[in-house]
Amino acid sequence: MSELPKCPSCSSAYTYEDGEKYVCPECAHEWPMTAAEETVSERVVRDAFGTELKDGDSVTVIKDLKVKGASSSVKVGTKVKNIRIVDGDHDIDCKIDGFGSMGLKSEFVKKA
Repeated sequence: MSELPKCPSCSSAYTYEDGEKYVCPECAHEWPMTAAEETVSERVVRDAFGTELKDGDSVTVIKDLKVKGASSSVKVGTKVKNIRIVDGDHDIDCKIDGFGSMGLKSEFVKKA
């Protein structure tokens, strides 16, 4: 028995085949079976200067960044080690000394 793909719209595992397409009973999304066979391209995250960033890279902050709930800001030149690339608006997860875990936007960093 083959494993049916999850719904690309809502990630439901309860999809079923209906002729030449897959159907999601939870959100009523329909997509062709050929689309499920295509490989999903990996998201490329680039820094402010266009250099590709990967998990484990070190970056440097290029602009003072205000931090909600903190009395100070992350200063220009702050080096951040061992970043993680994630999906979302803030596409870098990291730990910054003095601030702890936080998310950064790739447009405000450069690869170190």
